[in-house]
Amino acid sequence: MMRKLALLGASLLTLAAQPLYAQQGAAPEPSSAPTTTAAAQDDATGSAQTGPQRRFTGEDLFGLAAASDPQISPDGRHIAYVRRANDIMSDRAVSTIWLIDTQTGAEVPVAGRSGDAFSPRWSPDGKRLAYASTEGGSVQLWVRWMDGGEAVKLTGLPTSPSSIAWSPDGRSIAYTMLVKDDAPRFGKAPSNKPEGAKWAEPLEVHDLLTYRADGQGYIEPGFEKIFLVSATGGAPHQLTFGPYHDGGPLSWSRDGAMLYFSADRRPDWESDPLESNIYALDVASGSITQLTTRKGPDANPLVSPDGRMIAYLGFDDRLRAYENTGLYVMNRDGSNSRRIAPDWDFSVDGLAWDADGRGLYAQYDEHGETKVARIGLDGSVRTVASGLTSSGLDRPYSGGSFSVADNDAIAFTGGGPARPAEIELAAGGKTRILTDLNRTLREVKALGEVRKITAASSVDGLSIDGWLTLPPGYREGQRVPLILEIHGGPFAAYGPHFSTDNQLYAAAGYAVLSSNPRGSTSYGASFANAIDKNYPGNDYFDLMSIVDRAIDLGIADPDALFVTGGSGGGVLTSWIVGKTDRFKAAVAQKPVINWTTQALTADGPAFFGRYWIGAMPWEDQTPFWSHSPLSLVGNVKTPTMVIVGSEDYRTPVSESEQYYTALRLRGVPTVLVKVPGASHGGIAARPSQAAAKASAILAWFEKYKKGWTPAAKD
Repeated sequence: MMRKLALLGASLLTLAAQPLYAQQGAAPEPSSAPTTTAAAQDDATGSAQTGPQRRFTGEDLFGLAAASDPQISPDGRHIAYVRRANDIMSDRAVSTIWLIDTQTGAEVPVAGRSGDAFSPRWSPDGKRLAYASTEGGSVQLWVRWMDGGEAVKLTGLPTSPSSIAWSPDGRSIAYTMLVKDDAPRFGKAPSNKPEGAKWAEPLEVHDLLTYRADGQGYIEPGFEKIFLVSATGGAPHQLTFGPYHDGGPLSWSRDGAMLYFSADRRPDWESDPLESNIYALDVASGSITQLTTRKGPDANPLVSPDGRMIAYLGFDDRLRAYENTGLYVMNRDGSNSRRIAPDWDFSVDGLAWDADGRGLYAQYDEHGETKVARIGLDGSVRTVASGLTSSGLDRPYSGGSFSVADNDAIAFTGGGPARPAEIELAAGGKTRILTDLNRTLREVKALGEVRKITAASSVDGLSIDGWLTLPPGYREGQRVPLILEIHGGPFAAYGPHFSTDNQLYAAAGYAVLSSNPRGSTSYGASFANAIDKNYPGNDYFDLMSIVDRAIDLGIADPDALFVTGGSGGGVLTSWIVGKTDRFKAAVAQKPVINWTTQALTADGPAFFGRYWIGAMPWEDQTPFWSHSPLSLVGNVKTPTMVIVGSEDYRTPVSESEQYYTALRLRGVPTVLVKVPGASHGGIAARPSQAAAKASAILAWFEKYKKGWTPAAKD
């Protein structure tokens, strides 16, 4: 996996570019205009309720489901996929595996009845399905015989397996797993502890550069290693050793003699956050051969159908915060490495060889939309699937996933502004939606229409895309309050994808503007690198320009503007209120406030200073301070709420606490909101907390929207 650190949480999730994105199959919109306050929209409940609740509410988050990780069988007849459905009793998303017959559309559950199930992977003959499951407690490797046989637990592992890969003959399964080491020890308590005494916990000692990670917590000592287990069960065998992380995905040679993986197996691996190379592991002898050597990450090896070539992903490390990930192929011994379609200005992900070995399928983002292209070894590029979307729900990120059958049929997660991720199939020149996971949402709820808009940046005329989510029942010519919602990353992209946050805001009567300022991905490397060593910078003017465009269109009321964003969007939110007073109120979610403290306390200490700022804090403090929103706090007059997860290690809690304290000292209206137990990437993982967070943001905006009345279009 590419280890490109980013500030965004969710994940880093489409339709062909069109000037207008309307609801797809959503319930008819009410004819009346939306009310002007969230409180006024509350409908009757209980016996007083006379019909279905048409407005999207926080309660609806518990009824949502989304598809992910579609795996099409080799013959293309079936698709196994992971269904993530929010469970109201456990207040979390529960993962189960389902099977779809691509000919009849019939769908049956496969795994997850008594524990989460995920990572389905077909055997080469398509007769068995391996997967990981928490059934019985810890995550273990399972195999189900698909002809009506039983599901068998293969392993009893101390830590979770990942990167599942069947051997070509179907007799073995390779995977990676953390092998724990003893923690370093210094100091000990006195030995005279009386029986029954309750003493404090022993000292914690850490000696890793990155000693904690977002969503993982404090890192247990140890290294990811490659293992092999018989597909019918038995004792696993460890194949790699040493103080290095040997990572997936894994790919087998066609004769089953070699496994290919990526790793940074140098002694100074901790200090280089991007470096990795492709290695060949001889399964019988355990010998390892390094196949790539360039400065930069090489990962995701994938053996061609004839076994002669290996495709992989990577880029040259130029110490920039962003690089397009390119597609490469080399001979199986590492010779003749070359980039395919080097002038194609998009970053690729998710590789699959086509059946004849003359090209590869790869996922990419273009102007906020996710697609699959067939990239020929001759450099030709042809889009074969579009409309991909991810299983993330809270914000409209680009993304998704796909897999390819031997007959080149493509299974992928697809959706749109009013439809969370479903399973779709592209085959024979046609695309079909195979699932309908949120029928009630489409049939009962009146969701906000999503429109694409563009603006020329006031700095240099650069074209900036944005998507407006309008209040349900919006009438042309009506001006409404606007929320500028800024994406994180900052190397990520919004697009025409479903978003619970945006729909909740729209249901409260706001138009929501999700845009892609410079620095966003999917517009080419130059567009993304326009903020290299200058973030925040001119992206501020891009955002102001597209807000002005929403005003010029007669939709946004210039006297009722609000702003929020998470992670990189939190950075820009706090930067914006330090630059302008035009917004009535702001909510900075999990922001970076001080680049010096961020660089030294976040879970990427080897990355942020060198790659984003261009120096370490002790080498040159000027760029750290000049790009820190804390440097502008003396200008802030806008009431600003600050939100952060209590276990955020990407933009640590101390960043938000600094900003809150500074605003309080200056007398700026503010509150600090912590989401208990939430990481950076998981701040919206629990449905109740996602709903409460959106509700808190709306309540803050409503507080400072007092006195606003609807204005007609000029």
